[in-house]
Order: sequence, then C-alpha cells, then structure tokens
Amino acid sequence: MAADAPHTRLDDDDYPAYTMGRAADMLNTTQSFLRAIGEARLITPLRSPGGHRRYSRYQLRIAARARELVDQGAPVEAACRIIMLEDQLEEAQRINAEYRRTTSSQNPAIAV
Repeated sequence: MAADAPHTRLDDDDYPAYTMGRAADMLNTTQSFLRAIGEARLITPLRSPGGHRRYSRYQLRIAARARELVDQGAPVEAACRIIMLEDQLEEAQRINAEYRRTTSSQNPAIAV
C-alpha cells in the first residue's frame, strides 16, 4: 500500500475528506451556509479534480463555531469576523507568551 493513499490520511485534520453535502449534514446546516462562510473567506475548501468542494475536519470545526454564532443571532458575516478576530487574538497571546518565555530565560532578573 502506498503511504500517501487517501485512507491513511483520515486522521489528518487538514485532509479534505468531506463533500459539501456530507459537511452540511454533519453540521446540521445547509450547503448555502457553507458557501456563505466560504464567500466571507472564513474557510476555503479544497476542490476535487472535478471541481467539487471538499472540507477538512479542521474546517468543519470552524464552520461549527460559525453556526453556533449564527444560531445565537449573529449575521453570517459578523460570525465570520468574530471567529477571525478570535483566531488573531489567540495567535497574539501565543506570540506574547513565547516572547515572555524567551525574555525571562535570557534575563531572569527582568520581571515581565
């Protein structure tokens, strides 16, 4: 068996294993919702050789978060922006924590 056979990548969160129909069913939403969050550039599904959208588990988790926000009353565009801002905040916090670790290990006398 080839090491890069599709079935060996099913544990890969970034592997585009789900069709649009299956993704919509899993999220209990519509295909138009998935298209809308794609148009808002929250997620960019990969395309099959035939041009069909394919979603990864990671993308489905993001779509599920968007669905939560929409279910709470946020417009799709606002939900997408909220998620993007949450991701930016998380990344900034990660960078700050790394900076603090680096700074404190280089000069333990400095309290950050």
